[in-house]
Amino acid sequence: MTNSRSDAYAAAGVDITAGYRAVELMKSHIKRTVTSGVVSDVGGFGGLYRPELSGMEEPVFVSGTDGVGTKLKLAFLLDKHDTIGIDCVAMCVNDIICVGAVPLFFLDYIACGKNVPEKIEKIVAGVAEGCVQSGAALIGGETAEHPGLMPEDEYDIAGFAVGVVDKKKIIDTAKMEAGDVVLALPSSGVHSNGFSLVRRVFGIDTADRAELEAPVAELGGKSIGEVLLAPTRIYVKPVLSLLKCADVNVRGISHITGGGFYENIPRSIPDGLCAVIDKQSIKTPPIFGMLAHLGGISEHDMFNTYNMGVGMSVIVAEKDADKALDCLRKNGEEAYVIGRIERAAEDEKIRIC
Repeated sequence: MTNSRSDAYAAAGVDITAGYRAVELMKSHIKRTVTSGVVSDVGGFGGLYRPELSGMEEPVFVSGTDGVGTKLKLAFLLDKHDTIGIDCVAMCVNDIICVGAVPLFFLDYIACGKNVPEKIEKIVAGVAEGCVQSGAALIGGETAEHPGLMPEDEYDIAGFAVGVVDKKKIIDTAKMEAGDVVLALPSSGVHSNGFSLVRRVFGIDTADRAELEAPVAELGGKSIGEVLLAPTRIYVKPVLSLLKCADVNVRGISHITGGGFYENIPRSIPDGLCAVIDKQSIKTPPIFGMLAHLGGISEHDMFNTYNMGVGMSVIVAEKDADKALDCLRKNGEEAYVIGRIERAAEDEKIRIC
């Protein structure tokens, strides 16, 4: 596109040639995500994907969309942009596997104050890594330069994923019953939720880079910035492996995101049942203790805002718990038991004690 340029548009703050340069830089990252279903190449008006549906009786497409939120502020301050894309993918694909869907493809949208191709490349490199981790193809996206709408050195990112599941294999929470076991899949930390509160507690917006990069004893020598910017874990492959285990009855899956335990676990609990969580069993990373202490945040609010070290919960039949744990551990998840399902009033779906 050497003939495509506009001096007038550039004078207004939009450099379309920078967009072309960014696309060229990201092509090698996108190539890493190509799967057998990808039909189109980068640069078309739409991403084409041919799903493999053989063996499925009633294919159901499942979609999810999300962003990264104000965690981006930390990326700006640390000038580190290669993991934010992982967060964006994780927030979408971790949602759609809660119904048992296999992620097929992903698209992103990046809005920036100024298109710096090398920065956009780093962001997309993270998106590609998230797609590789989840087995999804990155088949398209959009980068939009918005001068005057946001500062030149800032950006926002959002995306969406599409997956597929055979209708008969959709997770049926109606089969859940008292005595079922709640398993925890560990998080990498705060993931991508509650960062408006995180920023207030740690004074992120007024901190300088040196403060954010200084080692902290309570965090095992890691810095606040390093711990907070750790990307959201992607649980697709271990969960899909569990779902393929014929002798394990998975009865509910919850992605613990915004709203913490109190909002997310009940989404997989049918009326008349309650997830009783043993808070003493939860392996909570030190960052959450620091947040609660420095911010004067109540225990209830912590569990109602953060994942507290549990990125995803899986509910299985009691007789299958050991087999489920073994399967998850063989797939790299240090899963463990955090609770049980009990009968309860219809308006009580979670109890933390």
